[in-house]
Amino acid sequence: MVHEQETFAEYGGNRRRVSLAMLVLANLLPLVGVLFFDWDIAYLMLLYWSENLILGFYTLLRMFTRAAPGDLFLCVFFCIHYGGFCAGHGVFLVAFLLDGEMIHFSLQTHWPLLLAFAALFVSHGVSFVTNFLRGPERDAKTVKEIMMMPYGRIVLLHVAILAGGWGATVLGQPVVMLAALVVLKIAVDVRLHLREHAAVAAGPGQSA
Repeated sequence: MVHEQETFAEYGGNRRRVSLAMLVLANLLPLVGVLFFDWDIAYLMLLYWSENLILGFYTLLRMFTRAAPGDLFLCVFFCIHYGGFCAGHGVFLVAFLLDGEMIHFSLQTHWPLLLAFAALFVSHGVSFVTNFLRGPERDAKTVKEIMMMPYGRIVLLHVAILAGGWGATVLGQPVVMLAALVVLKIAVDVRLHLREHAAVAAGPGQSA
C-alpha cells in the first residue's frame, strides 16, 4: 500500500509536471512560426490536424501495450475508424476553412513546420512514457477505454481551433489573431491534458 501511494504521489507530482511542461513548450513553437516565419491559418490548421495522427499513433501503442489476443480486433478497428475520422476532418479543413488552399510541401521552406510537428510528437511521447509506461495509467484503463480517449479530446480541442481559425480568416488573418489562436489552443490543450490524467493522479478511491 505504501509503494502504491508513493507511485500515485510521484505520478501526480513530478511526472505530470514534466509531461505538462513538454506539452506547453511544444505548443509554443507555432507561436514562433506566426511571429517570425509568417505562418498563416493554413500552416496552423495543417499542424493541428497532423497532431491528430500523433494522438492516434500513441493511442495505438497504448492499446498494443495492454492488448490480449482477443483485443487485436479493437486495434484494427481503431486504425480504420480513427483513420477515417482524421481523413474526414482533413477534408473539412481544406474544403470549408482553407477554401481549397493547399500548402506545397518543400523541406527547404517548411522546416519550421516539420520542427513543430516533431516537437509535438516528442511531447506526446514523453507523456506516453511518463504517464503510461512508467506511471499507473497502464493498469487503470481497459483497451476499449484507451481506444475512446482521443475522440473526446479531438472534438473539444478542434471545435475551439476551428472557431478561432474561422475568426482569423474573416478578419484577414492578422498576426494578433493568429497568435491568439495559438494561445487558445495551448489553454484548451492544457485543460484537456490535466482533466485526462486527473482521475488517475488522484489515486484509488479518491476524486480528482
